[in-house]
Amino acid sequence: MNGQEPSGQSSASASPAARQRRSELAEFLRTRRARITPDDVGLPSGGRRRTPGLRREEVAGLAGVGVTWYTWLEQGRHIRASEQVLEAVARTLRLDRHERAYLFTLAGSAPPTAVQEHAVSAATLRVLDAVDPWPASVQNAKFDVLAYNRGYARLIGDLDALPPMERNSLWLTFTDPDWRRAIVEWESLARRSVSRLRAQWPSHASDPSWQSLVNRLVAASPDFARMWQSHDVSEAVPEFKQILNPEVGLMRFDISTTWLAPRIGARLVVLTPSDERTRERFALLVRD
Repeated sequence: MNGQEPSGQSSASASPAARQRRSELAEFLRTRRARITPDDVGLPSGGRRRTPGLRREEVAGLAGVGVTWYTWLEQGRHIRASEQVLEAVARTLRLDRHERAYLFTLAGSAPPTAVQEHAVSAATLRVLDAVDPWPASVQNAKFDVLAYNRGYARLIGDLDALPPMERNSLWLTFTDPDWRRAIVEWESLARRSVSRLRAQWPSHASDPSWQSLVNRLVAASPDFARMWQSHDVSEAVPEFKQILNPEVGLMRFDISTTWLAPRIGARLVVLTPSDERTRERFALLVRD
């Protein structure tokens, strides 16, 4: 991965504050690396290890950066890292949003715009609870899932188990096999979603969080890359969705969308059963 560059400033000439920050960055990276096992990331354990967690070369390989460069970063050397590289390291080390912000700050870079949990008002959270058990979520224009209720979790899955950057319905549609199997007429729904994202793109193309999402999707999914390059544009919101659940079978839901904050595209999306069979099957799914 490109984006790493040596600094023109020598370690000796760096200020005490800068040296302290690099030292803290090195220690932070080592502790985050130590808490992840090879099993966590699908790597063979390779027998007995002298220290817990991943090896430096494993982190570098998973993040797509050079081993030497990552070693220097962990040693507190004065090197610069691009936003893309820091994002890759953060994903590899499974940092939460607080840790990610801390990483960027220690590396001397402002964190890119991220999904903020407090962006959803308390009143909206009460609405989510009020419509339960019907599945409901709050999403923004780039399909980040900002909040959801218990019914949504039972139908779609518990997104809190995912890293913040993956709590995005478009990302999951293209990269999660379970989501893909559950969506009936996947190709049609996926294409409509991409065309809606493309319609919003001119207003957000300079936003690093939008750039990051599109770049990650292009790299992770040939299907997304193909649909994105078609430049199809539409703002039409689907009126229904069919979901094939492994526990109760096929269900059909009507989609109701309420716009909450047009500036950022925040919307409340509620799914209600389209027929009695779906109502009965969903009741089985959410029963305690």
